[in-house]
Amino acid sequence: MHVLSVNVGRPQPNPWKGLEATGIDKQPVAGPVAVTAPGPKGTGAVGLAGDRVYDVKHHGGTHQAVYAFAREDLDRWADVFGRDLPSGSFGENLTTAGYDVNEALIGERWRIGGPGGPLPEVSCPRIPCVTFAGWLGERGWMKRFTQDARPGPYLRVVEPGELAAGDRLEVVRRPDHEVTVSVSFRAFTTEPELLPRLLDADALPPEDLAAVRKRLG
Repeated sequence: MHVLSVNVGRPQPNPWKGLEATGIDKQPVAGPVAVTAPGPKGTGAVGLAGDRVYDVKHHGGTHQAVYAFAREDLDRWADVFGRDLPSGSFGENLTTAGYDVNEALIGERWRIGGPGGPLPEVSCPRIPCVTFAGWLGERGWMKRFTQDARPGPYLRVVEPGELAAGDRLEVVRRPDHEVTVSVSFRAFTTEPELLPRLLDADALPPEDLAAVRKRLG
């Protein structure tokens, strides 16, 4: 299990949301990249040095510091689309290989690059938005992505450090529950009957847990 690519965004126009820019255009970078906890949502700050978000209301901050997506899933979608999808194509900061990140548990922790490397924690699934759909330009993309239920996780940064392409990814903590990235995504989107299970995952962002409790009454 390793990080295949580390990707940092280049600002591009965002006509899909009517914002000045989007940071979804993630490009692989060479050499080590510093990873830190960005602080609360609202500033545009994220976990990787040199990166940021522009929809500050909905993206970035503590619980969406880093986004990971598996190369295996990119390859699967590339076959469906009939075109190449370079690492970073889905706006992910970390393109991983050798691990099913959608079966990671909420609250699971990874050590990347060995001792002294960053320690991210799986916080919540990525929920698709109109920017993502517009960026890919695939018909019915939000519905297709949602039905697939393999969104990749957002990560918060528990311990800072540096990481680079090729670094080993080691799972060092798995919580005592069964709420995976995929299960939580399905609960929030297509299978609300799963919502009660999310209460076991106390590492979900506080606003997500509050929304779950509100929906459950």
